[in-house]
Amino acid sequence: MRGFGYLVKEGFKNVWSNRIMSIASVCVLISCLILTGAAELLSLNVEKVVDSVGQSNETTVYLKDSVSELEAVYIGKDIEKIDNVTSVRFYSKDDAFATYRDDLGDELFDRISEQNNPLPDSYIVAMDDLSLYENTIKQIQKIDGVDTISNRSEIAKKLTDISNLVNIICFWIVIALIIISLFIIANTIRATMYSRRFEISIMKSVGATNSFVRLPFLVEGVIIGIVSSIIGTVCISLLYNAGMNAIEQFIPFKSIPLSDVIILVASAFLISGVLIGFFGSFISIRKYLKKEGNEILGW
Repeated sequence: MRGFGYLVKEGFKNVWSNRIMSIASVCVLISCLILTGAAELLSLNVEKVVDSVGQSNETTVYLKDSVSELEAVYIGKDIEKIDNVTSVRFYSKDDAFATYRDDLGDELFDRISEQNNPLPDSYIVAMDDLSLYENTIKQIQKIDGVDTISNRSEIAKKLTDISNLVNIICFWIVIALIIISLFIIANTIRATMYSRRFEISIMKSVGATNSFVRLPFLVEGVIIGIVSSIIGTVCISLLYNAGMNAIEQFIPFKSIPLSDVIILVASAFLISGVLIGFFGSFISIRKYLKKEGNEILGW
């Protein structure tokens, strides 16, 4: 049987070891938060790119030759009323004639005058959600005066499939990283608890209650989570700006501004860090609370 003085001595010996384990916990949690945040930000940016491509994928609605200018205006207003339609732009037969003449040359249009223009008036329509493309087209076709519509359902379907695939992949990446984070943090904190078994044994030996023993470790776990979330937010901000600037030099797209998502990222990091630190500490210390002072050390 070893004395109380020995426990005190060993407890002091482990002070630096405990601090090293705490730093290790912070570093591991920061890494996990950064990886998870990077995956989520990547998902948001890819989704934005797909949406922007979808919005630029405009559909042409051709009007009947018998439609007058006034009727064409009302048709345009009816199209604008459809929920999934984001923009409607009138494209007159004269504009279409001039465009084709510029592209194909005057020789092909020598025998065709603007008065005998065979091209129809049309509307260029952009949609918000391409997954609703078919339903939106059916609503447009019901409008009186609409003749034909350029069907781009295959392109819409491909863009929708790409968007869904990216969301699914990033979702599972985030889930996997969360599970890995919990596993690594739990094991890191468990190692910290093992190195602090002398402190726990001292407190148990002098009659401390389980709540009294548990409290400082829970507080430390929360502090580790808060510190990790703050450092992680700063790191992800620097990495995000640098990464997006590098990508935009090779791929012409506009990334989501950091100012639009930084509050969301910081909040998610803070909540995740605190919860992981708290529950990691709570779970890891349970087995020590079931034992008495000497039993914790295996004596």
